[in-house]
Amino acid sequence: MHPASDTYRGSTAIVVGGSIGGLTAALLLRDIGFDVDVYERTPVPLHGRGGGIVLQPDTMRWFDERSDQDPAALFTSTSRVQYVDRQDGVVYEEEREWRYTSWGTFYRALLADFGEEHYHLGSQAVRFSPGSTGEKAWVEFSDGTTSEADLVVFADGVGSIARPVFDPDALSRYSGYVGWRGTVPVSALSAETRAAMSDAITYDVMDRSHITLYPIPGEEGVDADHQLMNYVWYRNVPAGGALTDLLTGQNGYVGTLTVPPGLMREEHVAELREVADRDLAAGPREVVLKTEQPYLQVVHDSRSARMALGRSALIGDAACAARPHAAAGTAKAAADAWALRDALLATPGDIVEALHRWEPAQLALSEALLERVVEMGERSQQHGTWIPGDPELRFGLYGSGITTHPSPPDYSSALAATL
Repeated sequence: MHPASDTYRGSTAIVVGGSIGGLTAALLLRDIGFDVDVYERTPVPLHGRGGGIVLQPDTMRWFDERSDQDPAALFTSTSRVQYVDRQDGVVYEEEREWRYTSWGTFYRALLADFGEEHYHLGSQAVRFSPGSTGEKAWVEFSDGTTSEADLVVFADGVGSIARPVFDPDALSRYSGYVGWRGTVPVSALSAETRAAMSDAITYDVMDRSHITLYPIPGEEGVDADHQLMNYVWYRNVPAGGALTDLLTGQNGYVGTLTVPPGLMREEHVAELREVADRDLAAGPREVVLKTEQPYLQVVHDSRSARMALGRSALIGDAACAARPHAAAGTAKAAADAWALRDALLATPGDIVEALHRWEPAQLALSEALLERVVEMGERSQQHGTWIPGDPELRFGLYGSGITTHPSPPDYSSALAATL
């Protein structure tokens, strides 16, 4: 695969955070000439982490446009959306195709394209200088080493070490509910459940709660024999003692935003199964009851009022962590990275100016997305007005049901000439 451009040949970039957003940014920066190093704080590869991802065009764009890999090997798909309940079975249905991947499948594919030579594990960033027009940016790591570069991109998630520097008053707010997650091999489900759910994204709406389920690739591939049924079930938990107790794992450690698979205390898993048996429709109930190791993620809002500072940028969840209801988290990270690439190409050699041009549209996108998903979450968890089939509740990064940017920023009329 040939680079798209050599505009930034000889320039260097650091990406802090080696997850999906960070790898997407690293690939795009290298594609326009940067020498890129990725620093990931975990000491071991991230393979197998997490559950399902709804794929929107920005997320898939690298594989559709620039990768030599076959995109079809990365996703499953369904042809319809359905709402079910315990009393009446299917209460709403519409034809609508969606594609899905698993976190591990997509991460491995991105890492395969980037390679491991410049992917540094066990590198916890602790301090940085954002740089300026006449001075490079630098990042210091917990082992005392320091690296400098012409551009630093922070893709280090909700707990970003850079966000407090970009915006000391950045929004950080617990939503009032958590997402229980898990996967079950589709082959382990009954014939009735497979027939009802294998070609659908399924919602089951209860009083101030709902669960969403869809099939994703398994570790061995995307074909039906290897697929997993993935779900997230949103349940209200008051802040304070109840939340702290739920986040206290079997090892006694109190998580901040998650309790990984295998560490949930048995009394909490038993309570989840009891409520599932009582309240869920047949298919979702079977999936939850057959989950061997359900796990927990706190639903949390965060947003920085700045995404550009000197020669440094915040992208993805580091800049804005939006509730999952629009299925737009990875799409937002990818959109930030693609927009950054476009701005850099439109201002050859002037990284500070490129970031200045890039920031306003991405801030506006973050604000609009966060506002919409907060409203969706309030409808589900507080007001009980999540209505089956309501078009305002559809997935989409740019609006309800809108997955492609209606009017992407035109950074420069010279952009097309650089490609």
